[in-house]
Amino acid sequence: MAAEGTAKRVTRRRVHTRARLLEAAFGVFAAKGFGRVSIEEVCEAAGFSRGAFYSNFATLDELFFALYQERADLIARQVTQALAGGGPDLDVPASVDRVTEVLLLDVDWLLVKTDFLVHAARDPEVARTLLDHRARLRGAIADRLSRAKGHTELPAVLGDVDGAAQAVVAAYDGVTTQLLLDRDVETARAWLRQLLTALLTDAGGAPERVV
Repeated sequence: MAAEGTAKRVTRRRVHTRARLLEAAFGVFAAKGFGRVSIEEVCEAAGFSRGAFYSNFATLDELFFALYQERADLIARQVTQALAGGGPDLDVPASVDRVTEVLLLDVDWLLVKTDFLVHAARDPEVARTLLDHRARLRGAIADRLSRAKGHTELPAVLGDVDGAAQAVVAAYDGVTTQLLLDRDVETARAWLRQLLTALLTDAGGAPERVV
């Protein structure tokens, strides 16, 4: 029993250490950018030694990907939960409102994400893993959009629900790129709401001007 208790304490301590390293790395990567950060800087920000780092991650790349995965999974949960409301059928305009209200639009996260995209573009193995994450996000969106046929017809121009899900992700990518430059979160949410409504409904109407 004593050994089991010790093992649980070690596990909890390791989970805590990993979480601290990820949190510290997020701040350092957002401030300086991937490729300009050393393991020592991450350890210093977290208050740990290199030994603590290597007990959780083999490389800085591995930590960076774990950080990306953590935030990407959060966004996938936000989208899935926002689309889960409304019963068996999906009211697309109402769901768009829910998604744009809760979706993570954080400039520091977008800086880290952009660094990761550039890194992945130069590393085929990392790119494959990133593509897998994006495919799972599109799959979650497509699953809910497939229920829209009982409530709101999707525009034929998008093809099928997979095409619609791709359009949703592309709209998010475009709006967040602008957000990186102007840092205007409220305008980004408004544009995203308008874009998604126009993309996913035939009755979106003329968009209201966002200034």
